Parts: sequence; structure tokens; C-alpha cells
Amino acid sequence: MAERRPVLDGSPAFWMFLKYVLLGPALRLLFRPKVTGLEHVPREGGAILAANHVSFLDPLLLPLVVPRRVMFLTKVKYIDKPMLRWFLTGAGVIPVATDDPSAVGGAVTAGVEAVRAGRLVGIFPEGTRSRDGLLHRGKTGVARIAMETGVPVIPAGITGTDLAFPRGAKLPRPHSVHITFGPPITLAWPEGKHDPSRGRIATDQVMAAIGALSGQETGEDYSPAE
Repeated sequence: MAERRPVLDGSPAFWMFLKYVLLGPALRLLFRPKVTGLEHVPREGGAILAANHVSFLDPLLLPLVVPRRVMFLTKVKYIDKPMLRWFLTGAGVIPVATDDPSAVGGAVTAGVEAVRAGRLVGIFPEGTRSRDGLLHRGKTGVARIAMETGVPVIPAGITGTDLAFPRGAKLPRPHSVHITFGPPITLAWPEGKHDPSRGRIATDQVMAAIGALSGQETGEDYSPAE
């Protein structure tokens, strides 16, 4: 059984420094993020932000427009990079070993614990950046956390980051970005039964909401359950 990586809780002071001093001002100047539907994001209490993922900029700009700290599920391979570890440790993340299926359950458990502790957890359900700009099938972790805890899932559609920092580009370029939050989605296991097929259906519901906000066409692997 794979060892569960410890959650990196992060520092509120470091988060504020990143947002308002080190990164935030430059990000706002370069990408002029516009936000719609921010009223759907709860000001307190556990919740999940679930968004599409087309650029490295997404996990930087999404929390920039949200008035509270966001704890992202983050691939271990990024946390293990010396140049990124200090940043991610200070910001606070939940490690996910995507190359080890037996470890994914630990990340889901950590996500459950985080939202029960009142944290706002950020998830890109596709699991990685889209290579073709299309919306791909979501992984069920987002539904498993939401259905286990009853916290709302707030879908978000991000547009413009694929043009500001395309996949394969070495540096970003100035370009406006728009982030739209949709109404919260409440998910629950049917009659308290942990039915895996319901997790798939619930995830597809979340992805449909994200797609409606991002305006993306769907990839060939996007085949919602009946």
C-alpha cells in the first residue's frame, strides 16, 4: 500500500504575501482577470472549487479572484521539484500521486478532511491540462469528496489562459482572462449507499456545469454515463 503524503497546510501570511505582493499585482497587470458569479463562492466553511484546466496559469489566477485561501490538489511530481516545493509548501496543497492509483484514495481522504475542517479545496477534475483545448472526462475524486462530506461544489469556467500561456510556451504573454463561477452543486450518495456508479454520474454533472461556463467543446473521451 502506497504511503500517504502529508498535506502541506501552508501559511496564511505567506498566502497573503503571494497574493498581494509577490505575484498578485503582476498577474493582475498582465492578465486583467475578470470575474463573474463570485457570489456563488461561500465566504466561509468547507467547499470545493472545480474548474477546467488549459494552462499553468489556472491555479494562479483562480485563487487570485477568490477572497479566501484555496488549497489545491497538486501532483506530487510538482511538489518534489526543488524550485516549486518552497512555493507549494507555503501556499498549502494536497499531494496527489497520479502515477500510483493506490495513492489516489489517500488524496481523496485528505480532501475530505480539509473540507470538513472548513477549507476551500480547488480541483481540476480532468487531472491534467488539456492538450487540445477540449474539455475531457473528469476523474471521480471531486464527486467522492463532495458526496462523502455534503459540501457544495462550485463549478468554474476559465477562458483566456490558453492564449496567455499556451501549452509548450516558455513564457506567458499579456492577455485578458475571464473566470466564471456557477451556482453550487450539492451531491449526495443515494440513501447513504456508496455506489461507485453514482460517483461517475455526479462527476459528469460537475463537468457539464464546467463546460457550460467555459464554452469548451468536449473531447472524444468525454462520454457521460447514462
